Amino acid sequence: MLKSAIRADDPVVFMEHKDLWGAQGEVPNDEGVVPIGEAKILRDGSDLTIVSWSKMAQQALATADTLAGDGASVEVIDLRTLWPWDKATVYASVAKTGRLLVAQESVQVGGFASEIAADVTENCTTDLKTFPRRIGAPRMPVPYAESMENEFRVTTERVVAKAREVLDA
Repeated sequence: MLKSAIRADDPVVFMEHKDLWGAQGEVPNDEGVVPIGEAKILRDGSDLTIVSWSKMAQQALATADTLAGDGASVEVIDLRTLWPWDKATVYASVAKTGRLLVAQESVQVGGFASEIAADVTENCTTDLKTFPRRIGAPRMPVPYAESMENEFRVTTERVVAKAREVLDA
């Protein structure tokens, strides 16, 4: 993504999550340039679509693993870029699963998850089995004390609980 940002003709804000600095994975042999605005399907599924980005995409994968134990098939999409965001990939996934959960690490109120949920509601009405849900942090300043900060964070357990709510609807 950094190479794509550097090579873009338009201004780009590139942000990376500090918790991902130690992440490991395959590196492509080619130039490794990812088109801006192209999401990546991290896991195929048929019962629920979880859309996320950055660190939350890893938590979405962990959620899919947990729910697979319950017999649920969860599709996980990593947007990779927020603007433009890959509407076509999200729409196609929602058409397949009929359910959407958007997970973001930031405060839920006024977050980008709201934009995605609203857009899907407007444009995928006939495909939805239930209304889209979103999960984010509570609307409050980030606490300094570690015990309180842990209560503030969007954890995999909270994403799993919200995903089960969507699957049960």
